[in-house]
Amino acid sequence: MSVMGLPEAEVLASARSVSAAESHDDMLSIFARGAWSCITEPGDGAAGGLVAALGAVAALSAVAERWSSARVRDRCESEGLSDIADAVAAAWAAGASRWYGRLDSSAVLSSFALAARSHVRLASPGAEDWPERLGDLGVHAPIALWVRCGPSTAGSAFPRSIALVGARAATGYGEHVTLESASGLVDRGFAIVSGAAYGIDGMAHRSALAANGRTMAFLAGGLDRPYPSGHSALIDRIAATGAVYSEVPCGAAPTKWRFLQRNRLIAASTRATVVLEAGRRSGSLNTAGHASALGRALGAVPGPVTSAASAGCHRLFREYDAICVTTAAEMAELAEPASSGEHGAMTLAVDETARSILAVLRRNVGLSIVEVAERTGVGTAAAQSSLAVLELEGSTRETATGWRLA
Repeated sequence: MSVMGLPEAEVLASARSVSAAESHDDMLSIFARGAWSCITEPGDGAAGGLVAALGAVAALSAVAERWSSARVRDRCESEGLSDIADAVAAAWAAGASRWYGRLDSSAVLSSFALAARSHVRLASPGAEDWPERLGDLGVHAPIALWVRCGPSTAGSAFPRSIALVGARAATGYGEHVTLESASGLVDRGFAIVSGAAYGIDGMAHRSALAANGRTMAFLAGGLDRPYPSGHSALIDRIAATGAVYSEVPCGAAPTKWRFLQRNRLIAASTRATVVLEAGRRSGSLNTAGHASALGRALGAVPGPVTSAASAGCHRLFREYDAICVTTAAEMAELAEPASSGEHGAMTLAVDETARSILAVLRRNVGLSIVEVAERTGVGTAAAQSSLAVLELEGSTRETATGWRLA
């Protein structure tokens, strides 16, 4: 079996060089996902939908063999996906022409070779080093992630993590607040996620490392060419004890679009996002926008009203209903509201279902019964019953836009 016209032995060798996959099918899938990261831009929903429906290998074959929309539709129907066949065929029609232009087997092989030389692995959904919350991005979730990480499993830190982001042109005030916040969150058992940029991002990573905590970074370019270059040593330290991820393959340059798409991964992978200092048009507001759209808790640190460096944070209060946070304890409360000191008065003898529900609800974003059920993994009837009890105890409230924490 050839993939992209390449001999199967070469395909399997490339996959083996960047993963611990052992089975034949797993190695083919690893190679196909790596190839997709080369022929698409981050966040390509058409590609995500096609891969979700057909699988990475079949979807790649569809591009390499230039299937027709009718053939894509027939394949969906043969797989028992008649209800989405038209949508998948439409996604194919929307994306095929741009994928054809980037289909280059030699470039794919080069990316795998660069990754192997740079000690970069390829992670796919469901793997131990995969951030599970990225699934909330739906068809816009990454098809694969290139990762550099230490001997421990990076993905295990994401379930209890907070994103700390902010301006590159940070002030002394912003850096001080970031240092105190990151170290305080590490002391509370949280991992810190950011983008390894200058300013607030870099301070968040350095503070977490200094506190002997775990920190993860998402980059906008290939992991063989750390960006910014001035943070190469910092990125190496992050990879040694935590993890550094990228959605684009080795050799890819960071671009403005890739930075913006990278931000959605920072927001989606964590429980909450906190903007510590940002100007009115700071790129960190893009991360905040993704967090808000995903229903993640969003916090911002206020600054002097005369400081242009904090104008973006103040804008988040007005336009995004961000929660004002000033200490690590308040930031931790964003991620785990039910266990915070403020809610300590709710001495609830709650069962596991109620605990799960309290963990996903937020004060600033309403969730429907169906959304609560999906995020907790319980049935809608159980969710509705538990929400009713929690409302009677004063823990939750139902609003016009859904259920929230009281």
